[in-house]
Amino acid sequence: MRYLMTTGPSDTAPDEKLFAEMGEFVRELTASGVLLATGGLEPGGTRISSDGAEITVTDGPFTEAKEAIASFALVEVSSKEEAIELSRRFRRIVGDGESTLRQVYSA
Repeated sequence: MRYLMTTGPSDTAPDEKLFAEMGEFVRELTASGVLLATGGLEPGGTRISSDGAEITVTDGPFTEAKEAIASFALVEVSSKEEAIELSRRFRRIVGDGESTLRQVYSA
């Protein structure tokens, strides 16, 4: 089962301890084959929306910063519970904030 975890922006600046702990966490998950992809995302982005035949392209940043996604991780695990536990470990490292976990369906 694949899960995508997304994380919102944080008001806390990362320090050396956070970088070290996150580096170790990423190395562990990569070595075990669980982590498929991870990365930070640009803060603005571009929104593409459609209404009938009309396609609208809008460059960010957008006003709803609380809904922005700052980073993501794509993992492959055996259960939702395992994905939740990985998310808990991630939150313990990065501190206060919010992450969203969604199962990725394959064709």
